[in-house]
This record gives sequence, C-alpha cells and structure tokens, in this order.
Amino acid sequence: MLAQSDLIHMFNGIPFSTRVPRELLQSLDSFEAREDDVLLVSYPKSGTHWLTEILKHLYHSQQDENGGGSATLTSPIEFGDPSKFEELKNLLSLRLIPTHLNYKMLPVQFKAKKCKMIYIIRNPKDTAVSLYHYYRENPNLPKIEKWATFVEMFLKGEVVCGSWWDHILSWEEHKNDENVLILYYESMKKDLTKSIEQISNFLDVNVTIDQIREISRRSSFNEMKEEAQRENPALDHTVCVLTSNRGLIFRKGTVGDWKNHFTSEQNKLFEEQFGRRMNSSELAKSIEYES
Repeated sequence: MLAQSDLIHMFNGIPFSTRVPRELLQSLDSFEAREDDVLLVSYPKSGTHWLTEILKHLYHSQQDENGGGSATLTSPIEFGDPSKFEELKNLLSLRLIPTHLNYKMLPVQFKAKKCKMIYIIRNPKDTAVSLYHYYRENPNLPKIEKWATFVEMFLKGEVVCGSWWDHILSWEEHKNDENVLILYYESMKKDLTKSIEQISNFLDVNVTIDQIREISRRSSFNEMKEEAQRENPALDHTVCVLTSNRGLIFRKGTVGDWKNHFTSEQNKLFEEQFGRRMNSSELAKSIEYES
C-alpha cells in the first residue's frame, strides 16, 4: 500500500495525484490533436462524468448502420504515461477527451486547431463538499478525516488540481471563444433537456426532441448511479484520473449540500475569499448555490 505522502506530487505549483505522472504532464504539448476532437473539461467533482454520459448518448443516437457519427470516449488526457498518445492516435472515430487540466495546461494543439471544448462549472461550496467525501473514500487520495481541515486546504488550493479560483479564471478570457461552451451544473439540474439541446447545437449533432428527452432520462443522476453499481470496469478504463471505481464517483449529486457542512465562520471566510478572487469574474456571476 502506498504511503499517503506518495499519493500526491507537485507540478508547476499545482498538486496532482500520482496517477497523473510528471512525465506525462511534461509531454502534454507533444500531443497531436485533431480538429474534430471534443474536450470535456471541469475542476474535479464538478460534473465531468455527467457530461460524458450525455455526450455518449448524443453521439450514439445519431450513429448510423455504417458507423457514421460514432465517437470514442477516451481516458483523461493526463492519465497514464506518454505512450497513451500513440494509442489515441490509432483511434479512427471522433475522440471525446475528458480532462481536469486548467486552460493554460491544455496541449497547445487543442488551442491551435480550435477544438471544441465544453467546460462545466459547479458552485465551489458543493464542489468542496463533494471533493472532501471523495478524499475520504478514495484510496488513491490522502485521507482527510476532518471537514475543517479540508475546507482550509480547499481555500488555499492545496487539493488535487489546485485552486478552484485559478481553474475558473484560466477559462475566463476564453468564455466567448466560438469553440468553447460554458455550462453550469446547477442550470443543468434545473433543465437538463434544455442543456442537452444546447450541447447538441454546439456540437452540430442532429437529434430529435424525443431523442433529447430519452438522453435526459438516461443521464439522470439516479440512472447513472444505478448503472455505475452494475459495472466493474478495468483499472485502466476510466474517465476519472483519481479512480476507476465509478461507485465512488456518484454520491448525492444535489445542489445545496454545502449547507450541511459549512459552519457560519467557514461560510464567511469562503465568501470573503470568493469576493476577493472572483470579484471581476463574469463566469462567477452566474453561479448558483440553491436547488
């Protein structure tokens, strides 16, 4: 069993799981992107798996008998070792590539070729709570027993993938790029059908309203959680760099669970830091904390 000190390493001042090796991070700019690559991006515990399920169903719904419209969901670009770049090169179909990297760290070819990128934002309080429980349950992360300890780490950016504020702000100047779609977790919870329609339009995937409704049903939190409990994926088949156990991924999926964890003082400190860091952020103004 790995010691807890062996589970995290620092790269460019950001904490990463050792499942995200330094060698691969150093090799990111050697990755050969394609114009039709689609990136699914988020800070950890913000809805990446939800987004991947929606896209899998979207592309499956338009796949014809000859395989037209097919897409392959890969493991995260930062998971594994540099040899994975050669494996991804051999995929013939459109590639759906998840990642928790901030904008600055993305391989340069994704930017140069203006690949489509979908970035999902979840309110930072619920994100912190969800990540806290993930730390407690995931053997690939250091054990943090006390919420008070974790929330302090989160505010300091001492958790995997670093500062939530820095991650969001790295996308701020690209929020209006034609190849970037910004989604909000809370808005998706309120009207998933509308969000799926927005995604399909962005990706130019032609689906009917009935197909959108079916995708919405199959992409509900309960449906995904039940499916995850039935699956037993291979250790190297994952859309999460932190675990291949999908049973650990789906906990509550609710909006507003932060109220059950934050004390008044913790909430005050959180709000003060949010105000300082995100005062000029247009993205931050659309974040919701209530269900």
